[in-house]
Amino acid sequence: MANTSTIMFPLETKAPNFLLKDTNSNSFYNFDELRGSKGTLVIFMCNHCPYVQHAIVEIVMIANDYRVQGLGVFAISSNDIRKYPADRPEKMADFAMENRFDFPYLYDADQKVAKKFNASVTPDFFLFDSSDKLFYHGQLDDSRPGNVISISGSDLRNAIDGLIYNRSFSEIQKPSTGCTIE
Repeated sequence: MANTSTIMFPLETKAPNFLLKDTNSNSFYNFDELRGSKGTLVIFMCNHCPYVQHAIVEIVMIANDYRVQGLGVFAISSNDIRKYPADRPEKMADFAMENRFDFPYLYDADQKVAKKFNASVTPDFFLFDSSDKLFYHGQLDDSRPGNVISISGSDLRNAIDGLIYNRSFSEIQKPSTGCTIE
């Protein structure tokens, strides 16, 4: 299990556009079709990563809690499926069903979208405001596989609350830590 920190993406950067296939519906989507009226959460993840597996229940809860409040949510997997067969599109669809995703899980076969976002680890969270400018890029919380800190989603939830409800929000953003996108 690799322990790598993400490369930070400058705040207020405009969301990159793309066209990717959703492994749940087999439809193609771009950013504009998936954005929410209050903002958009983009999650880079993959099936096999122990950091994702550690946090997947909280990730799905956050998606469910905030989508009804106008937040667009979707996930992207950019791993090389030759190196990681568990991350193949059909396995992504299975993973989404097993974990009850009610949001698109897109496949970035050539990693071009990950490069546009400067995404380097899984899971990695990019929160864009209603103008599609980056508001938050950071970790879910301080919990990691093997440490004693309970999963709360506190860092990401605080950022989303700050965005949606105009609450005070710390500009300090801790980078995501996880497995390297390969």
